[in-house]
Amino acid sequence: TVSLRLANIPMPRTTVTEDMNEATAALSTYGSAVFKPLYSTKARGMCVIDDGPNAASQIATFARENPMMYIQEKRDLSGQDLGMVFLNGTYLCTYARVSASDTWNTTIHSGGKYASFEPDTDLIALAQRAQAPFGLTFTTVDVALTSEGPIVFEVSAFGGYRGVKEGCGLDAAALVSDHVISEVVA
Repeated sequence: TVSLRLANIPMPRTTVTEDMNEATAALSTYGSAVFKPLYSTKARGMCVIDDGPNAASQIATFARENPMMYIQEKRDLSGQDLGMVFLNGTYLCTYARVSASDTWNTTIHSGGKYASFEPDTDLIALAQRAQAPFGLTFTTVDVALTSEGPIVFEVSAFGGYRGVKEGCGLDAAALVSDHVISEVVA
């Protein structure tokens, strides 16, 4: 999160804290927030908490399992978000995760489906800037298109293989293997 902020990447407002009062204040500012474990995949362990009379007890319940709370302002994803994929810093493709229900997230774990997506050059440039500070061999930049413009949720070193296959028709494992072999042989 800090690296993305330093690179001037647009993100949802975010608070990371162990302090219940700070978490409550962040929620009050955001109105609605996604509370995330520090390490998660497919939205597991995440929950949406809305500011209101039950918020403090919901935050306390979340904090029992996750004393370090990663809190992001909930944004309208319009039923999809994007995985923008890079190999050694070079753009490969983009797939969409499309919600199949009325859940707040678009993950496959929650019934979402992968679909192809053709981004414009500005969106590719944004994702390129987001992944650049990390120097990863294979990465997926999670992007959402909001009414205020695109935002980046994260840069992942582990995600995307299935999305690349089902959404883009590419075999990411083979591409990564070929790249690693070419680096070792060179």
